Amino acid sequence: MTKSELIDKLVEVRGVLTRKDSEAVVSMVFDAMSEALTSGDKVEIRGFGSFTIRDREPREARNPKSGEIVSIPSKKTPFFKTGKDLRERVNNL
Repeated sequence: MTKSELIDKLVEVRGVLTRKDSEAVVSMVFDAMSEALTSGDKVEIRGFGSFTIRDREPREARNPKSGEIVSIPSKKTPFFKTGKDLRERVNNL
């Protein structure tokens, strides 16, 4: 499901909201989650899962084209851990 499909579903299920209002709501939620992760906070949605930031250590890798060893610096990456309810729903498909 894409962001636009999510907006369309919200409009379809909740007939009260217009497409423009639904788009604003979805954007606000995603922006709030992004801001929280950017500031180092954890985002937890009960039953769905949690988003955190993980630090990746610097490492060395090989360039597949030339075989040359390349140094990769440390970086932060978002990480998602599924919640128990979501994990059970997916496993029962």
